[in-house]
Order: sequence, then C-alpha cells, then structure tokens
Amino acid sequence: MHAWICDNPIGPEALTWKELPTPDPKPGEVRVAIRAASLNFPDLLIVQNKYQAKPPLPFVPGSEYAGVIDAVGDGVAHLKVGDAVASFGGMGGFATHACVSAQLVMPLPPQFAFEDAAAFICTYGTSYHALVDRGELKPGETVLVLGAAGGVGTAAIQIAKAVGARVIAAASSDEKCALCRELGADATINYSSASIRDELKALTGGKGPDVVYDPVGGDLAEPVFRSMAWRGRYLVIGFAQGTIPSLPLNLPLLKGTSIVGVFLGEFARREPKRHALALAELADWYVKGRIKPVLDQVLPMPELKAAFVRMGSRQVRGKLVMTNA
Repeated sequence: MHAWICDNPIGPEALTWKELPTPDPKPGEVRVAIRAASLNFPDLLIVQNKYQAKPPLPFVPGSEYAGVIDAVGDGVAHLKVGDAVASFGGMGGFATHACVSAQLVMPLPPQFAFEDAAAFICTYGTSYHALVDRGELKPGETVLVLGAAGGVGTAAIQIAKAVGARVIAAASSDEKCALCRELGADATINYSSASIRDELKALTGGKGPDVVYDPVGGDLAEPVFRSMAWRGRYLVIGFAQGTIPSLPLNLPLLKGTSIVGVFLGEFARREPKRHALALAELADWYVKGRIKPVLDQVLPMPELKAAFVRMGSRQVRGKLVMTNA
C-alpha cells in the first residue's frame, strides 16, 4: 500500500508519500481499499499541530473516506469482503488502504458514488446533528448559515431546505453567494461587502434568525448573536476563521437564546444508535436526490499537497476529494 505520512507536523509541505506494508485488520476491524477521501478543515489543522487531538507520530492523516472492504477481522459479522462503505472518525484516509473499527463504517447503497460518499458523513452528519438534533429546526423557521459555501455550509443549506426551513446563506464573496442560491438558499449575504446586522434585519423584518449555524467563529459571532430572534439557538460548529469568539453572556439572557455545542465525533461515540439512524435517513435523502455533496475539485491522491494549498487559500466551495486509481 501507499500512504501520506506525517512525521513532522509543521504543515502539509512536510508530508511524504511512502510505500508501507499493507496491514491486516485487528479483531472488530475491517480493511478498506480506499477509492476516495475528502479533506476537512481539521485535516489541515492536525498536520500543522494545531488541532485539539494530537495523534502520536508518525501518522497517516485523512479522517473521511470511502471504498470497498477487502478484509474482515475476527468478530465482524455485519460486514463482508466486497461491501462498499464510507468511514469518518479515525485516521488513515490519505492512503490506498486503511484498517478501521467496523463500528465507524457506513454501508453504502448501490447508487452512492464513492466521491460523494467520501464527502458525506462529516459534513452531512454534522449538519443533521446540528440542525435537526441539537437545533430542533422546525418547518417555517429561519436559519442563518455562516460559511455557507464550504463543506458543512453547503450541507446545512440542503438539510435545512429538506426540513422545510427558510435559509439565509452568508458567505465571503458574490460567487460563493451565487452557489448558495443554486443550492436552494432563499436569500444570501456577502459579509465581506455588507453589514451582516443590517442585512439580517432587512431580510427578517427585524425579527432575526431562529437558528444560526456557525462553523466560522471569529468576529462575525457577536453581531450575528445580537441579531437573533427570541428563543433563538446558536449552533457552535467550529472556528474556521481561526479565532474563538467571546460572547457577552448578557446577550443570551436578554434574548432568551441558547448557545448549543455541536461535536459529531463525540455524539457518534456516545449515542451510536441515534447517529446510525441519522446517517440512514441522510443516505435515503441522497438516493432520492434531496441532498448531494458539492465537490470543489476531484484530484488524484498523489496531489494531496496541492489540495491542502487550495484549502488553505479559503477558496474551496464544497469539498475537495482525492481519489485512488
């Protein structure tokens, strides 16, 4: 097998593409011949030694991938060689093969393309857990999606529309806003050129959004929070801007709003049955054409460094996907 090795976490430029022995799955694991793997923002942070989890060196990055099971460890009864699966939550995706716990794989229906499957669990699982489970989004409510042209943002737009909500998508350029409208957003805000508070006031008649989906953090958080509706729910997804905001706690008091944390990995670990049910519903929506990952670029696996450069430029729309021939 071949894999991208991180033995010096100073950035993607230090990764090396190496030939390694193909591992055998341990009890409770399966080995996946990887057809496609996607980049998520934590993948960039982890090879820069900036992520909250710091795996022992050396390691193979890449937490989300899809492929075909080619070996099964002892004790695995519900999966077999030849099954198409996707996985999220471990390491090892930027390679030709990976061994992973059988509990961390999602069986794929026949209609599921590997490139889409590799860009599915993290973004759609996170957005469903955030909006439906944690945010309790209801039909007719208004949701503001920040960073709406990114991987989780594009998924959030589609899921919110599938629930029956009104979607205001906020992004950093007119081109990204146009993509959001193509995905079904009812209105868009370019927060690089307009006051997000003024735009939200105009678009909601002064009421504000009922739910805010925020994977961005930074200096947008406070003006958006001040614009929320009574009993609004502010969903904390991540901090792609790089800064963790500090919100004055008098704001949730005055507005009756809730600050709600969203952590897909821990949810999947603590509540695996609910997580599996959510993924099953999402897979059904995919087969029915209600949701579909937005793929920015699909590149050969040996071009991973170029993909990381594009991710670092903040120009990605949707997800970057790497494929093995």
